[in-house]
Parts: sequence; structure tokens; C-alpha cells
Amino acid sequence: MRVLSSIVASQLDTHGRYGGVVPELASREHLRAIVPVVRLALEEAGTGFDDLAAVAVTAGPGLVGSLLVGMTYAKALCFARRLPLIGVNHIEGHIHAVIAEAAREGRAIEFPALALVVSGGHTHLFEVSAGFAYRLLGKTRDDAAGEAFDKVAKLLGFSYPGGPVIDRLAPHGDPEAVRFTLARMKGNPLDFSFSGLKTAVLRWSERHDLAAEIARRRALLREQPRPSLEQWLAVTPQRTLDLLASFQHTVIEELLRRAAASAEEIAARSAIFSGGVASNAGLRKAASEASLPCPVFFPSPALATDNAAMIAAAAFPKLERGELADLALAAQANLTLA
Repeated sequence: MRVLSSIVASQLDTHGRYGGVVPELASREHLRAIVPVVRLALEEAGTGFDDLAAVAVTAGPGLVGSLLVGMTYAKALCFARRLPLIGVNHIEGHIHAVIAEAAREGRAIEFPALALVVSGGHTHLFEVSAGFAYRLLGKTRDDAAGEAFDKVAKLLGFSYPGGPVIDRLAPHGDPEAVRFTLARMKGNPLDFSFSGLKTAVLRWSERHDLAAEIARRRALLREQPRPSLEQWLAVTPQRTLDLLASFQHTVIEELLRRAAASAEEIAARSAIFSGGVASNAGLRKAASEASLPCPVFFPSPALATDNAAMIAAAAFPKLERGELADLALAAQANLTLA
């Protein structure tokens, strides 16, 4: 697969002031952006509507209002142009972003593969078989890993999204300074839980009375919505840098520990790490140093976060197999992959 264009309309400035995604605002921003984004994508690709063979759309999971905007536009386009419609699972898109890039670089992903999809909304482990059949191995029982990053950052007075900020600051702290307990799961040992870790950070901050420095960081945010690393360091004492480093270290340890166990269980020949958190430099470094039983594939930063190219990548094999949807396709906020 060759990507002719990939246009992303960011909503970070819209949601950043609230410390997280506001569903109604997200829907409105989708509605405002979808027509110009499609036009710009076609222009950049040097093509037009007449050259399209099919239209792919995210059917879920996700915020239903935002899904409906994309779904309605895709259906209208297919109806007007008599094009086939392909519904794609958002999580499958993240997996195919890695598979498509690897193929383009001449690097084959062998099956069965382990897929760890980790983002602000998802933390899932799948077995991926040849022909793109999926079996769920484990998932978070509460917060997704990316959500935990965002909530901890907001708690400590940092900007949204919190993952990139913590990732930039973590190398300046000691990852062994604060000892957090790893989650022990009853039932499925491959499931995740991050709510306890988030609460542990809250309790630590209360014991060490971080109120004054948190207030300084929030004041900085009011003056500068996107502070530089140097500005963050100026208002973040060493003890908090150690806390951030220890928090990130624990999240990464949780992810890699269960990924390694899953890979061994299914005798994986490849491992796919995808989703927004797959951009985390700490996770990439730790995965390269970990004793995983198979090669690990990451997406490029541009394809790690949500984008249209990954949906097209997942749709292409469906088009080849004739797995098409009709205009009754529904947006499903909690759509499952396996």
C-alpha cells in the first residue's frame, strides 16, 4: 500500500483548555473539518472523486457523535458516487498502520503476531492470525494507559495531552525513586489495570504537598498553552520529575510484562505495538532492550495517533475479499474486534 496523502485536523487546542476530550466539541469540530480535510487530501494526492474505488469509514469504537459525522459523510459520498462502502474497526486500523508500513519497508510481519494496541482509549492485546483473524488476549479493566498518562498529567498541573509531556520530562527523573506496586489481576493475568497506579500518584502528591508547584504550572499554562521543555523544567522540582519517571517506568513495565507473557503463550513470531502511546520514547527504548521472544514493530509517529491512512490500510484487504458494507452500517461506540 502506498499513501498518497494523509491529512490530520488536530483538535488539541480545542480540548486542551479542558484537560481532556469534550465529546460535544469533538463532534462539532469533526463536522466543521471533514469537508475541507477530504478536499485537501484529494488535492495533495493529485486525484479526485472520480478516481476513487471505494470509501472506508471508521464504524467504531469511539465517541458516537464523532463517528456519526464520518459515517454520514462516507455514506453520502458512496450514495452520490455509487461507490462501495467499507466499515473498519478503529482498533484494527491501528494494527494495520504497522503492517502496511512494514510491508512498504520490505519488512515482513510473520504470523501469528501479537498486537498491543495502546492509546488514550484502548489498551488491548490480540493474537493476529494469517488472514487477519483476531483473538482478544487481554484488555484494561479500567483506565487505558494513555488515559492514565493524561489524568496523572492533569492532576499534577501539566497540559493535555499528558503522555507527550510526561515522556519528555521522564528522562530528567529517577525511574527507581518512587516504588509503585504492579497490578495483580485475578482471573485473566493478561488483563491490565491502571486506576490503582493513578490513585497511588494522587496519594503521593498529597503526602508531599505539591499544591504550590501545581499552582505554578497551571499559571504557566494560562500564559502559555504549549510550554517548552525548558519552561516545564523551570516549574517542576526534582522530586516531581522522579515521580513522573517512576510513573512512566511502571506503566511501561506493566505493558511489556503482559506483552511478553502473551507472546510466549501464542508462540508469536512478531509483535505489533500500535496506538498513540506507541510514540512514547520510553516504551520504544524499553521494548528494544526487553527480552521479548519475537521482533517488535512500531508505527512511525505520524501513523501512531489517529489518522485516515490506517483506516485505508485496514480497508484494503476487506475490499480485496469483497467484505463491503451497505448504507445500513451503524456507528458503534463500543464496537469489539474479537
